[in-house]
Formats: sequence, C-alpha cells, structure tokens
Amino acid sequence: MTKKKILFLSGTRADFGKLKSLIRICVDSSLFEVHIFATGMHLQGRYGMTVKEIEKSGFENIFRFINYTSETTMDLTLSKTIDGLSSFIKENQPDLIIVHGDRVEALAGAIVGALNNILVGHIEGGEVSGTIDELIRHSVSKLSHFHFVANDLAKRRLIQMGEVENQIFVIGSPDVDIMFSNDLPSLERAKSYYQVPFEKYAVLMFHPITTEFEKIGNIIETLVDVILADNSNYLVIYPNNDLGSSRILEEYARLDGNERIKIYPSLRFEYFLTFLKNSEFLIGNSSAGIREAPYYGLPSVNIGTRQNNRAESPSIIHTSYSYESIKEGISKAKLNPVGMVQMTFGDGSSDEKFLSILKEEPLWDTSLQKLFKDI
Repeated sequence: MTKKKILFLSGTRADFGKLKSLIRICVDSSLFEVHIFATGMHLQGRYGMTVKEIEKSGFENIFRFINYTSETTMDLTLSKTIDGLSSFIKENQPDLIIVHGDRVEALAGAIVGALNNILVGHIEGGEVSGTIDELIRHSVSKLSHFHFVANDLAKRRLIQMGEVENQIFVIGSPDVDIMFSNDLPSLERAKSYYQVPFEKYAVLMFHPITTEFEKIGNIIETLVDVILADNSNYLVIYPNNDLGSSRILEEYARLDGNERIKIYPSLRFEYFLTFLKNSEFLIGNSSAGIREAPYYGLPSVNIGTRQNNRAESPSIIHTSYSYESIKEGISKAKLNPVGMVQMTFGDGSSDEKFLSILKEEPLWDTSLQKLFKDI
C-alpha cells in the first residue's frame, strides 16, 4: 500500500481527547502521513488556547484556522470552517479526512470531504442525544464513507439510517484508550500543575443547550445558586463555545474568588481524567457524565436534557433544572458510591482496531459514491 495522507480535524479539547490515541498510532505507523486541522475552541484564548496542548503532544503538521466570528451562531461558524478547510484540502490533497462526533467543525469536514471526492471517516456516529447535536451527528454520518462506532447499538442505528454494514466498524470509544493507560499523571502532579488545594472535590461541567437558548439564563443562575449553597469543593471547567456560553460564563463570575471553588478555561485531557477519577462526583450535562464517569465508578449528576436517550448506568443521577432537584441530585451523589460499572464503550484498544482497519488496502478503494442500504 502506498503511503496515505490522513487529515484529522479537531475543534475542541473534548474531540481531541477522543482523537488523540488514533492520531498517535497513525503517526507511529510508517504507512501514513498525518496532518491535523486545528480550529474552533482550540484557537480561542478565552477557552485556554488549547491548540497548545495539541502541539505539546508532539504532533507535527498542525494547521491552525480561526473559525469563530463576532456573532457566535453555528451557521456562520460552519460556513467559515468550510471556507478554510476547503482551501487547505485543495493545497494538501488528503486521502482521508477523519472527523469526530457532533460539532459543526465535524459537519464542515464531512461536507468538504464529500464535495471534493475525498473519503471521510466519522468517529462515534450512531449516537443519540437531546439537542441539535443529534441532527449534526446524523448529518455527518450521511456524508461519511466509513463509521468507527463505539458499540453494536450505534452500528444498528447507522444500518437503520441506510448505511452499508461493511463500512461500519465497532472500535469502542477512543477516550477509553487514554482513561486506562499508564500515561495519566498522578493526582499529586495534577494538583501541583493546576494549583488545586483541595483534598476532596467535585467536578462541574455544564454546556449550553442550543435548543433551549431562551432558558439558559435561568438554568445556569439556578445551578450556580445550588453550588454556592453547597459545602463541597468544586473544580469548574468552562463550557464549550456554543450559543449561550457567554451567559454561563457571566454566572460563573459569581463563583470566582470563592475559597471552595477553582475555575479553569480548560484542562489537559490526561489531567482532567486524573481529576475526574479521584473526584467525589461529576455534575453538569457533559458527556463525561455518561461515558468517562461510569467507567471510573463515579456518581454523576446529569442535569436537564442535553444527554437525553444516551447510555444509562446505576451511577447516573438525572435531575431537572429546578433548584430542589439539583440539590437532591448532589445529596444522592455524595451518598452513592457505586463502584466500577460495566460499560459498552470498548476495552481501551480502539487505536489498535482503528489502525488494523486502515491497513486493509481494499478500504482505500471504497467507492466515493454513497449507497443507501434498504432494510
């Protein structure tokens, strides 16, 4: 097989955490020339300028592209990303574009690949959720040629959507590769690096719900009220940059300076996992509450609708947006040590499975013409 050029597209700290082990194993292979198109939150100082974390990982061929606009609407972000990525691929001509999940950056990558006759691979398609993210994820799947999914349920959903079964590969969730690796920093090192003084703490991650934008002010105000009234220590991590994030950050200003609370624009993924693994519980509406937290046997308080219809676990405590419901959820989390939970998102070998699939020469001869497979 001739050396293939693979472009990984990353727009957030979260999707880079999912892609990192896949990028690494491809870089270490002599079969591929790997490039990274870094955009989105990675290039925003407000969110920690996390492109630096990509660079610190030792990767080369990193192209930076600023895609945010003065108006934080997803359609404008999408169009600007398409413009920048289109120019990049015309100059660099990758053989395969790899995108992850349900962000507009992934949609841009799939659109550009599909319309320029470039193979597109989608990581973690076939998932469901309760927001506009689901629409984006399924759209990305329909524009992609290959699907690298977390489990058999996701595979069945893609088949139901008309995707061809032999182009769907169950590899697990790639972040599990890192979760149980030997490369995580110790808790002592993580605390020293981020100057965390607490012996015990919880982690708060709450993101905007774009389909509930009108309610975000009341929702986040209530959540901050609960946190201020609670007696636990908290590590608070900034939300993603979807519509409504500014309102969340305005409310987080009320937490600033509180001796029980430390606020961070971003944490390096490995350090985040160490903090999560050793916390009392996770609270918010992040997918970490239904993916990473259960794997660590950690209670998670899942607030509202953002993770609707996603995986269930005895460790997940669902609440509404009301003050009393959130407060009760925290109380349950403090009294609810659950132990390690058996989850269906892989065994930590997603990278090896991914590489094995890419090594198969017939994969690269896949027709660019998408087919719809009737059930």
